[in-house]
Parts: sequence; C-alpha cells; structure tokens
Amino acid sequence: MATIVMERIGRVFISLQQIREVPRILTEAAPSMPGTVRDMEVPCYFRERYVCTGYRPINQNWRYYFLSLFQRHNETINIWTHLLAFLIVLVKLLQLSEMVDFVSDHHSWALLILILSSLIYSAFSALAHLLGGKSELCHYVFFFLDYLGVAQYQYGSAIVHFYYAVDVSLHSYVNGIFMPAATVFSCLSCLGCCYGKYCNLSQPNWVRKVCQVVPSAVAYIWDSSPVATRLMSWSTDSNDPAIVYHFSQVAFFLSCAVFFSFPLMECCLPGRCDFIGQSHQIFHVFLSCCTLCQIQASYLDFVGRRELYSGLHGSSEAALYVGLYVLTLVVCALIAAFMLRKVKQVLYLRDKSK
Repeated sequence: MATIVMERIGRVFISLQQIREVPRILTEAAPSMPGTVRDMEVPCYFRERYVCTGYRPINQNWRYYFLSLFQRHNETINIWTHLLAFLIVLVKLLQLSEMVDFVSDHHSWALLILILSSLIYSAFSALAHLLGGKSELCHYVFFFLDYLGVAQYQYGSAIVHFYYAVDVSLHSYVNGIFMPAATVFSCLSCLGCCYGKYCNLSQPNWVRKVCQVVPSAVAYIWDSSPVATRLMSWSTDSNDPAIVYHFSQVAFFLSCAVFFSFPLMECCLPGRCDFIGQSHQIFHVFLSCCTLCQIQASYLDFVGRRELYSGLHGSSEAALYVGLYVLTLVVCALIAAFMLRKVKQVLYLRDKSK
C-alpha cells in the first residue's frame, strides 16, 4: 500500500515539474517572442499605478499575445485566475446538468442564466487581460467586452436572488419592478464602466473609478437585497444549508470591492507586486470565489426552497426573465459599440492632428 501511494505521489510530482517547464518549452519553441518592458516603455493608458515592470510590448502580432498566456508578465495571474474560474464553472455546469433538467423545468432557468453569465464574464475578462495589450484600440475593444460581461453577470446574480432567495414579504413589495430595475441597473453599470474607460483619454484616473464603482455598487445593492433581507432574518435555530454560502458570497464580494477600488498591495509594496500580489489579482480571486459560492447557494435554494418559489413565480415569469436577460445583453452590446465608436473618433482626430 505504501509503495502504491509513493508511486502516485511521484507521478504527481513529475506532472508538476512538467507543468513548470511549459513556459521554458514555449520560449524555446518561439524564440522570437520579445521580453517584457518597463512602464515608461508603454503608453500611459497601459500603465497601472505602482506596477513598474512586466509590461508586454505593444503592436506585436496576435500569435505573441496568445502565447503570452504562458509567459511571465504582469497580466499572467489576471488571465489565469479567470481562465481557471471559467473551467471550474464549466465543470459545475456539466455536473448540475446531470441532476437538473435545464430544458423542461422552467424554474431552473434562473440558475442556468447565472451559470452562463458567470462563464461569459470570466471568459471576457480573461480575453481582455490576454489581448487588451496589443494596441490602444484593442485595449478599449476587449475591456468594453469585459464590462459587458460584468453587466450581464450582475443580471444573472439578480435573477437567482429574486427567484430563489427572496422571502414572501419582500416579494410582495418589489414583484413586478425588481427584474426590470435589475436590467436598467446592469445597463447603467455597463455604461458607467465603458464611459469611465473612455474618460482615460482626457480625465484623471479617479474619474474612471467613480464612473465604474458607483453604478456597480448601486446594481449590487439592488440585486443582493433579497439575500441581505434573508441574512438579517436568519437565526441559528433555522436549518438552512445555503445560508453559509450566502454569507460567504457577500463577504467575498465586499472584499472584492475593497481590492478593486484601492491598489492596496502595490501602494504598500511598490515594484514588488509586478508579477504576483497585485490588488486586481486578489480582486479576481475573491470574485471567482464569490461566484462559486453564489452558484452553490442558488443550487441549494433551487432544491430546498422549491415549494416557496413555485408559489411566488408563475410559469410565464421564467420566460419573461429570460427575455430580460437577452434584452440586457443586446442593450449592453449597443452601449459598448456606441462608446467604442466615440473612442475611434477621438483616436482618429488625435492621429490626424499629428
């Protein structure tokens, strides 16, 4: 028995060694890949405060940026945190699809929207950090796509909270307005984030943060109000298996808000967090944990509170909420396209004036 265990440990160790060799193998296979540069060697819109090194040079071919997935630079951790989150959520979807009838059971559509929106935002975020460094225009294209992903995920959060987590008293007050308002807040969040990024062309960095944080905060407060009400009314006598996951998702999200709003690590350790330890990387990790807790909590509510939410939501409501999700996607895509057009106009006029 001990021999078998040691053999398996040895195989795992060898596998880890092989994984660690991947960047070196890729570097040897593509020796033309340029190395990273300092902050002063890239345009100002690519620079992050207190991050001094590890920037990828701009205007390289697409192959370079795709292969940089396995290169050490200051976006590597940002890419992999949401790429791994995407894979974990995808595995979770495959597992749940064996237990939940996502086609015939209309009550499961809210859970499906949450999972799909989680896959979309994590994929768009990984793409933005992977390919957004190619040029200034690509930077705006992929990060506007990232903001679209965040906005539709906010709607995905709202639908599961309202569908599964809401209690009877709150439902009686907000029924009929909660989900339309969630659509509006998601679209405003997308607009605020895109406009904040657009302000990078002419406004200070704090303007971008305000435009991004305030609409997102309003959306979160509204979307999470059913969970907040439920947490405040919870007692230790109740047998609620989902409550610990709801507490966890709130704690993780509040931690996300802190690390997204303030570059704490880089400010305290300037130049030492260029590869790992950046506040945005910690934000990614906490957001991924928040999403996983949210999915688990929603699944437990879907299973354990069926009698309650079946009485609150009719069969037509699920289809309506799916339609609102599609509307959210379309409106956010139009907002991103409109803001991208404004960016192109500014870049064109700036290039023309040179």
